[in-house]
Amino acid sequence: MSSAPAVAVVDAQTPGNVGTIARAMKNFGFSELLLVDPPELDREGEAYGYAGQAREDILPNATEIEFDDLVNEYHTVGLTATTNKNATKHVRYPFSTPDALAEELRTIDAPTCLVFGREDNGLKNEELARLDEVCSIPASEDYPVLNLGQAATITLYEFRELALSSTQLPDVERDRASEAEIERLYSQFDELLAGIGHPDEKRAKSGRMFRRLIGRAHPTDRETVTLLGIFRRAAEELTQDVD
Repeated sequence: MSSAPAVAVVDAQTPGNVGTIARAMKNFGFSELLLVDPPELDREGEAYGYAGQAREDILPNATEIEFDDLVNEYHTVGLTATTNKNATKHVRYPFSTPDALAEELRTIDAPTCLVFGREDNGLKNEELARLDEVCSIPASEDYPVLNLGQAATITLYEFRELALSSTQLPDVERDRASEAEIERLYSQFDELLAGIGHPDEKRAKSGRMFRRLIGRAHPTDRETVTLLGIFRRAAEELTQDVD
């Protein structure tokens, strides 16, 4: 069973929201806070003022990280209020609710990170396209947008069993491949698309579809190596045919 997910905040605009998220993490047993392009976190300012007891450990131990490293090192779950309603668009679809995704992640043995975006417009499409899964909190269609602190608090509450009761949960695991190996699979798939002459304007969309599919499947080492071999062999055959 996986340990508690890390929590990442991308380009937060106000220190107070970082402190609020740190406090929610403390409430529900989370400890690893990652910050991409964070605001200045003054120990005498809003972040530490809003953090409660999280000012003692979570906030001062937060790690700054590049978005590229976040994608490469973790199985990433992007949190968004705006979703696509069907499978014709793949940046924000398919998506899970926090409670359903928490149940799924109980069986996944992989470093996982919940990724939150900016206060005003959340995660950009180009950022979501690089994340493995999408999660959204069900809310009224009349006003589905929650503020950043609310969204983090609700999500972390739903994931609390991964952090608070991890030693009491059933020991059910999947032998999931490493993030580095899965990223290699995405790259090999992209090479295959190029090799078969897949239209340039469709390659990014096809790549996102494949990433979402693999993100939900959580392939094992053996499955990943097998797919890599198939894609590599196919690319080699295509090259020989051209020659």
